[in-house]
Amino acid sequence: MNYHYFGDTGVQVSELCLGTMTFGNEADEATSHQLMDRAFDAGVNFIDTANVYGKGASESIIGSWMGDKRDDLVLATKAHYPMGDNPNDKGSSRKHLIKSVEDSLQRLQTDYIDVLYLHYWDEHTSLEHTLSALNDLVTQGKVLYLGVSNFAAWQCTKAIQVARQNGWAPICAIQP
Repeated sequence: MNYHYFGDTGVQVSELCLGTMTFGNEADEATSHQLMDRAFDAGVNFIDTANVYGKGASESIIGSWMGDKRDDLVLATKAHYPMGDNPNDKGSSRKHLIKSVEDSLQRLQTDYIDVLYLHYWDEHTSLEHTLSALNDLVTQGKVLYLGVSNFAAWQCTKAIQVARQNGWAPICAIQP
C-alpha cells in the first residue's frame, strides 16, 4: 500500500480510504468486520464514516471492530445531518456539533476523532459559531483535524478564511 501525507498535517494515510456508508444497512456487522479486516490487512489505515450513516450504526460497527488497532488508524467522521426528531438534532450549531462529537466518540469507542468533517454548509448558523465550537473540540483533544464535506468552493474559501482570521484550528481537508 502506498501512503500520502494528509495535507500539511504530517499524518500519512493510505491512498485508499475505506468508506463505510453501507455499514449497518446493506452490510451487516459481520460483513462490515470482514471488509475492515481485509482492508486493514491490505494496508488501509484511513476509514471514513459519518454519524448519520445508519443513524450511528456505521460508527458503532467500526467501534466494535477497532480495538487495539485504534492507534494504527486515521478515522474520519462527519456531523451536520439530523440524528433525531428534535429541532436541534441537526445542523452546525455549537449545541449540535458538541453533542454529535460526544455521541460519535461513544459509538466509536475512542477518545478522539482524527478528522471531523462538517458534512454540509449550514445557512442558519454563523460560521464563527460553528468554527469556534470546532476549535474548542480540537483544543480539548476530542478532534485532531477539521475538514468540510459537500461545500461549494466559495464556502470552503470562506471557512478557511474565517478560521485563519480568528487563529482557530485550520480546515485541513475538503471532501467534495
